[in-house]
Amino acid sequence: MWNVDQLAKFLDGVADDPLYALWHLAALTGLRRGELLGLKWIDVDLESRELTVCRQRIEITGQVLDSLPKTDAGVRTIALDQDTTQALDRHRSSEWSSPDADGCVFCWPDGRPLRPDWLTHRFAELITELKLPPIRLHDLRHGAATLALAAGADIRIVQEMLGHTNYAFTADTYTSVLSTQSRAAADRTAKAVRARRAGPQPFTARSRLSGSPLT
Repeated sequence: MWNVDQLAKFLDGVADDPLYALWHLAALTGLRRGELLGLKWIDVDLESRELTVCRQRIEITGQVLDSLPKTDAGVRTIALDQDTTQALDRHRSSEWSSPDADGCVFCWPDGRPLRPDWLTHRFAELITELKLPPIRLHDLRHGAATLALAAGADIRIVQEMLGHTNYAFTADTYTSVLSTQSRAAADRTAKAVRARRAGPQPFTARSRLSGSPLT
């Protein structure tokens, strides 16, 4: 996965790309490729800053079709940050988006649906142009989860954001991030307690623990 600086370089580098809002959405929410392409404006509430995932776009024998998400947990509502909301709002008036409420958020200027394989290929092209370490489009999903956890998001919030069926899978997948987060939380707790103390409390020769001298 990319680190924060690499992700920032990518988003800066694609700021003028007609699908910038899609890349931004993928990087911040972790939507799957098919979920991004299956998104319609009726699923997006910019005023409330949230979107609902209720379909995905898949390709079978050369045909692009709408399908249900992979699992029941895949049907979910995701909160949007202010920057992502603004990116979607700007994208709505572009030619790469359907003007209709029940139309696709991301499509060709003539209204044709984007093919999942084409999107993967386009992502690889952009990475090469920007000279970034090669990752898969799907890795943006893992990056979004890692960033959310590092920012202090609860693991269950991340589970719901990704549409994972069970908590254990999410926790197992991001164990290393959770360990780092736990240590940081422990340090913050100790710092808060330390700040409220009157001063240092060193042990003295007369200190006692359970009636026995400390050694």
